[in-house]
Amino acid sequence: MRDLLDGAEGERLELDAYYADFEKNFWKIIEPGFWKLERQQSFKEPGYDSWEAFAKGEWNESLRLLDAGRADMLAYHRRVGEHGFAARRVRVVEEPITAYLQWELYALRIRDQCGGSVRVVGPDQVSEFEHDAALPEIYTLGSTVMYQAIYDDDGVLESARRFVDRSLIFRCQRFIQNLYDAGEPLETFFASHVATLPPPGQP
Repeated sequence: MRDLLDGAEGERLELDAYYADFEKNFWKIIEPGFWKLERQQSFKEPGYDSWEAFAKGEWNESLRLLDAGRADMLAYHRRVGEHGFAARRVRVVEEPITAYLQWELYALRIRDQCGGSVRVVGPDQVSEFEHDAALPEIYTLGSTVMYQAIYDDDGVLESARRFVDRSLIFRCQRFIQNLYDAGEPLETFFASHVATLPPPGQP
């Protein structure tokens, strides 16, 4: 398979411009909805209270804060439904699971339970598409816009690239959807691969 983005570079957006553009476009989504592909195994999310607790080694507090956000997550996905679309994502999970990803899978489980469906695929399911580099972190908003998240060397979101080529967006959306259709529901993956793990940093 050729490069998923087919060499397209999109328009680079600094974070403030990206956040504003995303918010404007997200609530205009129509079918086929919102589709997101998450590939990288570790990130840093400064400013997010649960991640901050996790980064300090306060595992139980990080989970408490995730659960405290459940009502807001339910309201968010209720609003998504009222706008007439669904939000779905695919999470590539390599094992052994990184400490960050262990925390993120707890966060994604709450999202999944609140209406933002998540499926999991393994690296073997994407390896044939990664001859030269890992798959990009991309998300499609309907059929009109797609973003690629760009991270710095520490895994902190640095900027984004916006794409508006409809043929490219359609191809990437179908790619994510095909992975989603082949993936395992997060709830069953979580029960068998995550729930029994000790807190990060403990034997």
